[in-house]
Amino acid sequence: MSVQLDNKEEEEEEEAQLDIWKYIFGFVEQAVVKCGIELGIADAIESHGGPITLSDLTSSIGCDPSLLYRIMRFLTYRNIFKAIPIDGQQDPQHYYAYAQTPLSRRLMMRKGEHCMAALLLLETSPVMLAPWHSLSARVLVDGKPSFEKALGEDLLSYAAANPHYSDLYNEGTACDAKQTMAAIIEKGSCCSEIFDGVTSLVDVGGGNGTTTHMLAKACPWIKRIINFDLPRVIAAAPHCDGVEHVAGDMFLCVPHADAAFLMWMLHSWGDEECIQILKKCREAIPKEKGRVIIVETVIEEGGKQGSLKDVGLVLDMVMMAHTNLGKERTLKEWDYVIKMAGFSKFTVKTIPNVVKSVIMAFP
Repeated sequence: MSVQLDNKEEEEEEEAQLDIWKYIFGFVEQAVVKCGIELGIADAIESHGGPITLSDLTSSIGCDPSLLYRIMRFLTYRNIFKAIPIDGQQDPQHYYAYAQTPLSRRLMMRKGEHCMAALLLLETSPVMLAPWHSLSARVLVDGKPSFEKALGEDLLSYAAANPHYSDLYNEGTACDAKQTMAAIIEKGSCCSEIFDGVTSLVDVGGGNGTTTHMLAKACPWIKRIINFDLPRVIAAAPHCDGVEHVAGDMFLCVPHADAAFLMWMLHSWGDEECIQILKKCREAIPKEKGRVIIVETVIEEGGKQGSLKDVGLVLDMVMMAHTNLGKERTLKEWDYVIKMAGFSKFTVKTIPNVVKSVIMAFP
């Protein structure tokens, strides 16, 4: 028994010695992927129409071939791009042609439904990285929000005062909205179940209208679709056929509709604020057929492991760093805020291959 224990402890020590390097240099993967996006590697390969040699990729991008080779070696090792051997090549830098993968296509700057480059560029921006250096101070000292400590004001105030950051933020959140809505819409039965009987809908905190634009195309039976957000956000929202842009404050009043839709918005707020927002949404929908549709992460409780839970826990840390009281919630925590807002019942439906779920709350 003691021999087995000694062997296990030895294995754990060896594993720890390797694992610690992942945390020391954990930022490197993010930084190199960002570099790949800024160089336009995925877009260049896509434009080429198939596997591309290092020489052609270098010419397309206009960069140093030896440095690009090292970048591609790093990214192909992590299966972000695919390396395809070229027969007869002797020079290590020219052994391979490079091809796209499903992951690399999500790093293109083109505005496709599955492209996540804008969100990665947002999260790796100096503004979004700065609060992480104040995370321990928030926990240990006075509880002052990390974002506010690093930048002098909260995220929404900072965005209002800095148009460039506001644009970056809107583009980043819009690309996530595209991916999530595409997953909901592509699952036809899921889409019809969520929006069945809804003839009018208000997207609360809808940003630049990405979600409402997709809904207008996918759900023609919804005759009135409102994109509702702060005046400064609505002022910059592009025109979209079938979508009505309305400015206001969700803490004061929400436009009336059959359904209120809130995607990846409540996690930015504490419980009291969530309850206030949900109460205003409940007041805006009819008691008989109304519903509030919440698209958010639901953290799995207990010791269950999995990729989706891991992403959910990461997002919870993001909320701690970037918001005042925001957090990702467990099912029990969602039950609390929904019931406290006066709803009689709610259902939860997972979205395939997406870290978020659809929560439908009924008066």
